[in-house]
Amino acid sequence: MNQDIDTVLGAEERVFPNLEALSRAAAEESARAAIEAVRARRKCLVSLSGGHTPSRTYELWATEYGKEIPWPMVHFFWGDERFVAPDDAKSNYRMVKASLLERVPVAAENIHPIVTNCESPDEAAQAYEKKLRGFFGDAGPTFDILFLGMGGEGHTASLFPGSLGLTEQKRWAVGVRAPAEPPLRVSLTFPVLRRARATFFLVAGADKRPIIERLKKDPEDAARELPVAMLRPEGKTIWFLDAAANA
Repeated sequence: MNQDIDTVLGAEERVFPNLEALSRAAAEESARAAIEAVRARRKCLVSLSGGHTPSRTYELWATEYGKEIPWPMVHFFWGDERFVAPDDAKSNYRMVKASLLERVPVAAENIHPIVTNCESPDEAAQAYEKKLRGFFGDAGPTFDILFLGMGGEGHTASLFPGSLGLTEQKRWAVGVRAPAEPPLRVSLTFPVLRRARATFFLVAGADKRPIIERLKKDPEDAARELPVAMLRPEGKTIWFLDAAANA
């Protein structure tokens, strides 16, 4: 019998009938977290996810929560990036720019993308770690909000099963080669990703259902092979699932 994600991963599970309902719930929860972070610490540090699933949540931030979120105090970072030009259709930065950043009064100095105009993903990763160290200091990032997704093979950020980046303990960002298009990418590593105060997994689609089922049925086995189960966030964690993905 499958267990709830609450039980097997120490996280809260919320299931919605479709992606629209999921996106609205995630937008409401994360907007609340952003406002609370600003009240508590005078700033909110957000790490963004790419792909199709979170784009609607970002749109709702810009529209329905556009007047509530104190944009001058919000800083945006990226959990991973495809090693493509920033105007490429596959760019995570491009998606976030179109769905959110162009629609809200956020200052350019509050936007901290992974720059890909380097010779290699490794160089881009080194440059991003330098940028993070300049902002956070050697203590390292603690994001107030971390958006993550999950692939149909269990990857999160751009850390795929079997990736050398899964065992990285010192570097904050690594260049990786993924079994997906585009294959060259940059990803933050577990020592950074797991420290967020609030982690929101947004997972939709029937292709994710076998992984969700595996996470619930045999979490110990999943944690040996699936990056999404290896992460184990230290802060508050909520999984937003649509009905198609839920097992």
